[in-house]
Amino acid sequence: MEKSERSFVVEEAEILEIGAALSEGRLTSVELVQLYLERIEQYDHQLNAIVAVNPDALTVAAELDAKRGEAKRGPLYGVPILLKDNIETSDQMPTTAGARVLANNYATEDSFVAKQLREAGAIILGKVNLSEFANFISDKLPNGFSGVRGQTKNPYQPGVFDTGGSSSGTGASIAASFAAAGVGSETSGSILSPASSNSLVGIKPTLGLVSRTGMIPLAHSQDTAGPMARTVTDAAILLTAIAGFDEEDQVTAPSTRHVHNYTDFLKKDGLKGARIGVDRTTMEWLTDAEKDIMERAIDVMKEQGAIIVDPINVPLPTHKSIVLHHEFKHDLNAYLSKLSSDVPVRTLAEVIAWNKEHPEAIPYGQSILEAAQEMSDDPNDPAYLADRQEDLVQSGEKGIDQMFKTFEIDAILFPKNYGAAAPAKAGYPSITVPGGYTPEGEPVGVTFSAMAYSEPKLIEIAYSYEQATHNRVAPVLDFIEKGDN
Repeated sequence: MEKSERSFVVEEAEILEIGAALSEGRLTSVELVQLYLERIEQYDHQLNAIVAVNPDALTVAAELDAKRGEAKRGPLYGVPILLKDNIETSDQMPTTAGARVLANNYATEDSFVAKQLREAGAIILGKVNLSEFANFISDKLPNGFSGVRGQTKNPYQPGVFDTGGSSSGTGASIAASFAAAGVGSETSGSILSPASSNSLVGIKPTLGLVSRTGMIPLAHSQDTAGPMARTVTDAAILLTAIAGFDEEDQVTAPSTRHVHNYTDFLKKDGLKGARIGVDRTTMEWLTDAEKDIMERAIDVMKEQGAIIVDPINVPLPTHKSIVLHHEFKHDLNAYLSKLSSDVPVRTLAEVIAWNKEHPEAIPYGQSILEAAQEMSDDPNDPAYLADRQEDLVQSGEKGIDQMFKTFEIDAILFPKNYGAAAPAKAGYPSITVPGGYTPEGEPVGVTFSAMAYSEPKLIEIAYSYEQATHNRVAPVLDFIEKGDN
């Protein structure tokens, strides 16, 4: 690859900064792609975040450069974005969910998310690693491990700090500035966890705001894609691009009334008058250093005019639900049944059998796959329907809904991803913002959740907090290059 001679610095470069350089002719998209590819080549051997680089990226960049002056362009035009490797693209990159059995799973059509990004002019630079099958293969699986790419590491201290999961590669690669921003996915905590662990902004949208068409599923009642970026602004830009109605995913139908240009809600005074409830139950799970970070965050919110309602304790689930195992079997069987003959499996049972024949592909076993296989995949199974209803009641009606009604709040505050389960089950949105670092340098995120389609309010609150603190500090990748594994 020819080395770019441009002086533009991609480390920590924000989307609007990149767009200005492109529109003013100080940079081309071809040069920008080259800069990111150089950075990946220099550092990813220590992070294991990148599964595949799009071989068409430079060609697409050249085509976009040639058309740049033809019309007014949006902020993502000519900007490289990375996708979690469970999101399909109709190019020369497979979509594997980290599973070796899906190594030849080449899609013939883009996922809805990929279509939206291409329509916005974004360049899909590559696919990134994840906890295999979105962390639904084995109860022994470390965050960020897959049979396809191995162990993704946290750029803040590789091999020491957790990457979070399951969108581990999105977290590590965007923290390391391998692209302008990235897309992860979440069923329960899988955007919030790596966003917190890698000092990023992560938005887990309301269920249905972003289509799942063309995503390898875990559970349809909770699955969603969402943006991961280094700033709230960049996350809002990315969410604006990927949100919208998709006739192939009817859960998106109500979203037609709720899609916005989310950059309209980047308000520095977004905390003023906002009523924020503090979930003290999740605070109890923190170390002393992490508790200090959360208390400082609360102080900042007060200084910015927020009304802190403390405590509100969101009730924890009291039953062991079978919903994820049931839906995983049903949804994965439906997905696999449509794949080409290049993929050797058509059912979850066949995946399990293939893995047994190739034990090197699953060093941590497949206990969750096997447990899911034991479930009925009948969508009308009474036990499943009862648990799904109970999930909704406990997380929504008797959980988050009750907190909002009782305390008249705008958002719930919790640390990292520790309160992710309730909004995930209810289908409600959350946003994580960098909150600070422990004395050892480990990132800790501050997370806000609210009712369905509250993304505008959450973005206001998160942006106001971000602008009051500017907590994010880039990882020191030269430290990695010196050989600390």
